[in-house]
Amino acid sequence: MTAIEFNNISKQYRLGLVSTRTISHDLNRWWAMNIRGKEDPYLKIGDTNDRSTKGESDYVWALRDIDFKVEQGDVLGIIGKNGAGKSTLLKILSKVTTPTTGTIKARGRIASLLEVGTGFHPEMTGRENIYMNGAIMGMSKAEITRKLDEIVDFSGVERYLDTPVKRYSSGMTVRLGFAIAAHLDPEILVVDEVLAVGDAEFQKKAIGKMQDVSRGEGRTVLFVSHNMASLRMLCNRGILIDKGSVFSDGGINEICDLYLKQSITHDNVTSQWSQKFDSSKAFQLLESNIKGENDNKSTLFSCDEDILLELDVFLQQKVPGLYGYLEIQKTDGTSVWVSDSNDLINNKLERLEMGENKIRLTIPKRTLAAGEYLAYLNFTSDFSFTNRNIDTPGIICKFSLSDTITPRGDKRQGYFSKLIDWKF
Repeated sequence: MTAIEFNNISKQYRLGLVSTRTISHDLNRWWAMNIRGKEDPYLKIGDTNDRSTKGESDYVWALRDIDFKVEQGDVLGIIGKNGAGKSTLLKILSKVTTPTTGTIKARGRIASLLEVGTGFHPEMTGRENIYMNGAIMGMSKAEITRKLDEIVDFSGVERYLDTPVKRYSSGMTVRLGFAIAAHLDPEILVVDEVLAVGDAEFQKKAIGKMQDVSRGEGRTVLFVSHNMASLRMLCNRGILIDKGSVFSDGGINEICDLYLKQSITHDNVTSQWSQKFDSSKAFQLLESNIKGENDNKSTLFSCDEDILLELDVFLQQKVPGLYGYLEIQKTDGTSVWVSDSNDLINNKLERLEMGENKIRLTIPKRTLAAGEYLAYLNFTSDFSFTNRNIDTPGIICKFSLSDTITPRGDKRQGYFSKLIDWKF
């Protein structure tokens, strides 16, 4: 049975503006749609959703002609570059925003976890937020009470259950948010890449729970992630979105391989990365460099030297709860190292000074095995701040490690977190 059906879904935005912001455009749209009974004239224009190039139009299609079905019990992995339209698609499904054209038919209750703090009121306690989220999903107080102990146990935040959520770390917030979304009996579970904020133990629990929900209980899961290993383990089907359109639809291994071939393993990724200053960004990464000992700028380092990743960032506006997420991946997308700056109490990025700052992250020697790696970097904030004003650079560099002394390198490889100090 079909659980979700996307019919010709498209979403158009005007860059930088909420509305047309011009009297002539507003009058033209009102006259065409309300008096003449015709379609919106601005649907006939607009550029493809390619964030890397300057367009000819002020209008952009974040999504264009999305058309596919998801069967009940499917675990669908949605894959694509940053800005491809994945989150927009999930927000339309979750009714956070409406499509410009097209319709979605969904059978059953939808529970969504789209970003850190989704659906939470920061002034309310964890317990109060559990009841509020359950009520929003149409559950009675008795139903929520019956599930309460299970939710709290899974989230691992029992000690802070009666503390306002604004005092939770990003990891604790995601833990509680996922526990609520997964345990309040949704027919459809929608999870964006927020699970990357959690530690390794929680990610393992979350993926196990999603497997139970889909395979054991026959519920439908839509999962967005850049972690290819998690996608391959969890999903049975994948969709690759590119520039707002469905590029390919098939088995998850086939789609992951296609994505890696197209984007992650491209040859133009080096040890240095930079972009132009964007005045619309509250926080932006301007440049990054990866170095070895003795200021050695290269793409090849020894396992016996510390590796320094230097980030030049610009803070134009104070961002509440600003934090960074770094993931070191193999070239097949498998994570071997993760670090969240929020886990380091003494180095909160929200303490950065206005203007240009330098952040230094050191990967200690004899930690990663010999091989080729990619560094994936993302920034976001807690709760209410508009995250589209924060830079999400993605893959910023590629480097290799050689180990000519000992073959022990493969034994050092693992999944680490909270080991990198975000110094500035």
